[in-house]
Amino acid sequence: MSTPIQDISLTTIDGQPSSLADYNGKVLLLVNVASKCGLTKQYEGLQALYADKQAQGLEVLGFPANNFLGQEPGSEAEIQQFCQLTYNVSFPMFAKISVAGEDIHPLYQQLTAAQPQAIGEGPLRELLAGKDIPTLPAPSVLWNFEKFLIGRDGKVIARFAPDVAADDARLREAVEAALAA
Repeated sequence: MSTPIQDISLTTIDGQPSSLADYNGKVLLLVNVASKCGLTKQYEGLQALYADKQAQGLEVLGFPANNFLGQEPGSEAEIQQFCQLTYNVSFPMFAKISVAGEDIHPLYQQLTAAQPQAIGEGPLRELLAGKDIPTLPAPSVLWNFEKFLIGRDGKVIARFAPDVAADDARLREAVEAALAA
């Protein structure tokens, strides 16, 4: 039997032990992030969503990952500085983990098993294929900035493709429904 998702060991970006249990009773939006990706500007929308909905119980959690074309090469300190200086990120960030492949972190093993398909899947996969950039098939994470929504009860509610931005109506409606539940 696998470890409950809330109990999987995590490390914050500043080296402190953590887990999703630290956010019990909150709605969580987990995002694998990267500093040197064409989607990096999504930090801005994620920060805006966090600022808008945190008081209602939303936590955006950033998980730097270097799985896709080496687009997150920096150290935790460099990533943290980049996020704060470039996008004024105030939502919790975690130490770099692997979100796909042979060394996938247990958190992402469980997330992808719980939600094998992403809402909005297709356009980015086609774009990457058109540029001969290899991708992993579903249920693997496609690219940086894929999003997983977890309800207050700790269950994975939805998964959004990397190119579904924080201001996309589908994501906003799912977040609002989770906050209202």
